[in-house]
Amino acid sequence: MIRSSPVVGAAIIGGWEAGGMNRLADATSPYLLQHADNPVQWWPWTPEAFEEARRRDVPVLLSVGYAACHWCHVMAHESFEDAEIAAAMNEHFVNIKVDREERPDVDSVYMEATQAMTGQGGWPMTCFLTPDGEPFHCGTYYPPKPLRGMPSFPQLLEAVASAWSERGAEVRAAATRVVEQLASQPSALPEAGVDDAALDAAVSRLGSEFDAVHGGFGDAPKFPPSMVLEFLLRHHERTGSAEALRLATSTAGAMARGGLYDQLAGGFARYSVDAAWVVPHFEKMLYDNALLLRAYAHLARLDVDASGLARRVARETAEFLLRDLRTSDGAFAASLDADTEGVEGLTYVWTPEELVAVLGEQDGRWAAELLVVTPEGTFEQGASTLRLPADPDDVERWRRVRDVLAEARSRRPQPGIDDKVVTSWNGMALTALVEAAAALDEPQWVQDARRAAELLVQRHVVDGRLRRSSRDGVVGQAAGVLEDHGCLAEGLLALHQATGEQSWLDAACALLDTALQQFADPEHPGSFFDTAADAEALVRRPSDPTDNASPSGASATAAALLTAAALAGPDRATRYRAAAEQALSRAGLLVQRAPRFAGHWLAAAEALSHGPVQIAVAGDEAAERADLLAVARRNAPGGAVAVAGPPDAAAVPLLAGRGLVDGATAAYVCRGYVCDRPVTSAEDLVAALAR
Repeated sequence: MIRSSPVVGAAIIGGWEAGGMNRLADATSPYLLQHADNPVQWWPWTPEAFEEARRRDVPVLLSVGYAACHWCHVMAHESFEDAEIAAAMNEHFVNIKVDREERPDVDSVYMEATQAMTGQGGWPMTCFLTPDGEPFHCGTYYPPKPLRGMPSFPQLLEAVASAWSERGAEVRAAATRVVEQLASQPSALPEAGVDDAALDAAVSRLGSEFDAVHGGFGDAPKFPPSMVLEFLLRHHERTGSAEALRLATSTAGAMARGGLYDQLAGGFARYSVDAAWVVPHFEKMLYDNALLLRAYAHLARLDVDASGLARRVARETAEFLLRDLRTSDGAFAASLDADTEGVEGLTYVWTPEELVAVLGEQDGRWAAELLVVTPEGTFEQGASTLRLPADPDDVERWRRVRDVLAEARSRRPQPGIDDKVVTSWNGMALTALVEAAAALDEPQWVQDARRAAELLVQRHVVDGRLRRSSRDGVVGQAAGVLEDHGCLAEGLLALHQATGEQSWLDAACALLDTALQQFADPEHPGSFFDTAADAEALVRRPSDPTDNASPSGASATAAALLTAAALAGPDRATRYRAAAEQALSRAGLLVQRAPRFAGHWLAAAEALSHGPVQIAVAGDEAAERADLLAVARRNAPGGAVAVAGPPDAAAVPLLAGRGLVDGATAAYVCRGYVCDRPVTSAEDLVAALAR
């Protein structure tokens, strides 16, 4: 069931021979490199590993994780660094290590199996496979010794090895049944449109799941609902819904004032282990911060936040991305680790005594009260996370204290960084930086986005096809998945709008053409697979439309298609809009039943319901064009498209046929297929966008 494709066939990692130990030394994944010196004889995910399992007639032990994962580190230290456990693994299995961020297709297939077998999933993920890649036993973390009814990892290894040697045919038959059962699941949702009534109902459903005490949705663990926030803000803009705005602002405020947000240096952690946003799981992911930057910038642009919290958080989050996650070549790294020197949160937590030692008695006690650092502690061993429940009366004192604490914290040991450049996550960062640049009047952020985009287009597109990731200037061999095409296309379209440069539109359209050709499900129009038609064949071709921590590939592609339809020439515009509408018709059931897991779908549906709004600014003077474009981008609803350039610029489709009005720079506002009369002043443009 595992075969080589043209891409994967070229992915054989050099520098090792069958039977050698260090097969991960040349990996482009920091997570794999973390395991390169384990006594476990790890293989990367290659056809040769499965051939070795066939040759030896042993199962494959597949271990999937990622660099910032705390429990992945724990299991590595407890088991994979243990010589005795490693010896058992090497004797009875071919061991494959996979970075889920580099191979989301592999992760998706076996996570589906893990959830089907156990009712839950997570990382580290531990799966036992036949040499054909069929799973027959799956789980997550296993301790080195039995723990609270959980078998130890050595016990599990022994049980699986015995079952394989004594009942091999039975185990293989069970694995085949698992694959057949997974294959029997529908690969596409039934058609059900997302109309205005469905969007209203989604707000109502979200309201019923809202935590009125702490903000956010659901109970612990609580994840930042970044895409849901974007939907709620767009819904408020279109309908004036006070309820949508309340849900968005309450949640955004609670997250920004809690331990989830880094009160000293900006940026958000992955999630909160409690319902009140007090204790985070400390890793900082690029995708979370890009998506949240977009949402907070949107909220700041609405100017409904008298405290200025959204504006401050958006600015600090952008600065965090550019300062702490930017790679030396201008793109953005995947994550900062949850652990420092093997201890979770070591860099970030404080005791009252530590605050006094850094700040002195008076400021230290004041800071402890302000930031809710208690003698008992809110985290572990008497330490506390930092929260800011309310802005201090003495703002200047707080700025001074914060700067001193941040400088002192910078002298502590720091978490590791996973510096691989993931295509889709960088695409989200492009979109966020461009939109935040407009909201906060920071044109330099557009130039920062441009630099990252140039790297992605030049390095990650190889022989006309997109790759998933790169590191240290070396592009990885893993093929780009659907989310890479959709998210990068959306980021390039944002850059096209900010700069008026046609090259970004052309590059985005090339990605979307590939998505429609290689990823669309021909048997279910509007549905997409997550891997290309010519990608490596796994035991099941993944297709997950659900928005989770980041947009699904299908929703990201639908959103980008809708935006591109408003920007591209007539031929592509018609095709792209039809494809976007067809994709949204497959999201209706998900929107109805689980709007929390359809945030990006809902945001795209809001843009479609709004037209989307299109603004073309045509003028001879660059400064005048820039002024009107800035007005448009600050006042247009989320999902709108806006481009500026010379009049009648045929090379830029949105500007073609749009000329001056009475010799003056003019803005043309359209919704769907209906256009207002052109306007020439900022005041008239604001009024046109408010209608």
